[in-house]
Amino acid sequence: MKRNDFLKKGVLGMGIFVAVPTVVQACTKDSDPKIQEEGKEDCELSPSETAGPFPIKTPSDLMKSNIVSDRIGVALLFTLKVLNKSNDCNPLSGVYVDVWHCDAQGYYSEYGNTALQQSDYTNAHFLRGRQITDSNGNASFISIFPGWYPGRAPHIHLEILDANEKSIKISQIAFPKAVCDDVYATASYQGEADTLNSKDNVFNNSLTGNMADSVTGNTTDGYTLLKTIVV
Repeated sequence: MKRNDFLKKGVLGMGIFVAVPTVVQACTKDSDPKIQEEGKEDCELSPSETAGPFPIKTPSDLMKSNIVSDRIGVALLFTLKVLNKSNDCNPLSGVYVDVWHCDAQGYYSEYGNTALQQSDYTNAHFLRGRQITDSNGNASFISIFPGWYPGRAPHIHLEILDANEKSIKISQIAFPKAVCDDVYATASYQGEADTLNSKDNVFNNSLTGNMADSVTGNTTDGYTLLKTIVV
């Protein structure tokens, strides 16, 4: 399914307040862009990162492409392309892709009542989902642009698992600051993030590998993100 059709059907189905990205606003990897939609120009293994304190608890129950649930924010369609380095960096089909991220206010579902997150969302499952890569190694999700919480730069968590659900790669996706600043100035978010990518304890030594390949769109129509993951 084409990305625009995918986003349009998902957005109309969930009644979110933003529409399909129609205005293309090139985003950069904080400075000079190097867009690699196909992902094979520089086939380096993606950085392995922590799953964080809020990983998915029951991913097999979250087989869905629309992970918004009841959350409010700027629409985001993100597509991950998974490549197999040991097979000449060809697309890896038939593997699971799990994703999770915080909402516009920095809260995660499935957790709460702890020092890390006092707000209780233990019985919610928003902004978490699983897909299986297609013949091109792609898996796409309809979501909202993630917010931020103190001490971390904005990010999306991901895990790639084989057909037997054995973990292959856990990593995270970073965002260009200029895009984040635009999004976080809108009503649903809490203003500029307090941690830069360069100061983030996850991204400070692996930012090139973590940064999204491209982010295009605007705060009115929503954004489209592409990221290649090499395993």
